[in-house]
Amino acid sequence: MHFSIPETESRSGDSGGSAYVAYNIHVNGVLHCRVRYSQLLGLHEQLRKEYGANVLPAFPPKKLFSLTPAEVEQRREQLEKYMQAVRQDPLLGSSETFNSFLRRAQQETQQVPTEEVSLEVLLSNGQKVLVSVLTSDQTEDVLDAVAAKLDLPDDLIGYFSLFLVREKEDGGFSFVRKLQEFELPYVSVTSLRSQEYKIVLRKSYWDSAYDDDVMENRVGLNLLYAQTVSDIERGWILVTKEQHRQLKSLQEKVSKKEFLRLAQTLRHYGYLRFDACVADFPEKDCPVVVSAGNSELSLQLRLPGQQLREGSFRVTRMRCWRVTSSVPLPSGGTSSPGRGRGEVRLELAFEYLMSKDRLQWVTITSPQAIMMSICLQSMVDELMVKKSGGSIRKYLIPLPPLLQESPDASRESMVKLSSKLSAVSLRGIGSPSTDASASDVHGNFAFEGIGDEDL
Repeated sequence: MHFSIPETESRSGDSGGSAYVAYNIHVNGVLHCRVRYSQLLGLHEQLRKEYGANVLPAFPPKKLFSLTPAEVEQRREQLEKYMQAVRQDPLLGSSETFNSFLRRAQQETQQVPTEEVSLEVLLSNGQKVLVSVLTSDQTEDVLDAVAAKLDLPDDLIGYFSLFLVREKEDGGFSFVRKLQEFELPYVSVTSLRSQEYKIVLRKSYWDSAYDDDVMENRVGLNLLYAQTVSDIERGWILVTKEQHRQLKSLQEKVSKKEFLRLAQTLRHYGYLRFDACVADFPEKDCPVVVSAGNSELSLQLRLPGQQLREGSFRVTRMRCWRVTSSVPLPSGGTSSPGRGRGEVRLELAFEYLMSKDRLQWVTITSPQAIMMSICLQSMVDELMVKKSGGSIRKYLIPLPPLLQESPDASRESMVKLSSKLSAVSLRGIGSPSTDASASDVHGNFAFEGIGDEDL
């Protein structure tokens, strides 16, 4: 999840007080909150009190005199790096101090009073679930409320997550992001000020082996079945005519478990599909449709003669990846994600092991590049959990360090799988660049050296 401070604002103080500089904190290019330097300093002091100065990144010092425009810009850059570093740290980024600060700031910025409201959450098949929540309820609270309304057992809540989506004209969904622990879902969706943005409940894991846990429960089975039927109807899951006939027969018999067992054998079962975009593989400016699932990114392209071709990139063969932007993000924070932002060129680039001794960068240009990166990271996390013998049924999983040279067993923070998302570096704001520093690159600890015979 990307934090940035793309601009500052000069604002008047309360009751006609002196003007001050406000820093606009954006999440994935959309305004999350507006804060003052003193508020961020207060957050830093609280984190230092709880975790010690040696754990925290450098914080820009106070100045005795008013800042020059150059110094304001320098401080903005330093604060942006600070927020990124805190979010990327497994201990600090998952702390209640950090997350509650962002939730309060979001509510204050959007000027939403704390009150009880009805929030609409959609299931994958479009069914509406209306839950009573507080405007100040965090993502976990809203997810719990949805689970309670559906009668989903507590030990299965961790298998599902809430996603912010944009409803398209054809009734399908374009995924914007997974809702996080540092935001208030009601405020996040209403602040976009558009009816096309919705909150959707969807399973949060990738490995279909976990389906067995979900299918043990009636509600879990129904949710998984509804999602799978919806994915097939949208064409996300690839089905032959014969397989479609068999699935239809099982649907008519209401044989949900048998339906899911057959669906599990189909290509792209459980995948998340993104909007059409462009990649430089197999050639430059190639129109593709990207899907994420089963520890891979799938790129589908239409060849001359309407022949459909697919290229699959396994997560375990990606040495690293990064998200970049070559133009400024819009000022003011009023732009909606995925709409009216044609000037923003987001790219996901990953270094892939094409053969035993040949690594190649593959670049995908898409407004959903950050969401793709988040999917990659969550697939890596799930692989690491399986390797360590962990289980998502227990909610808590070991969090592997993300941006170090090697995993550090001494720092074994625990987080919920449903809320685990790492930070993504968004570099090159304002100036295109093909180079990336170590802090911009997302290391992959699930990367495996393989031989040509495995390729």
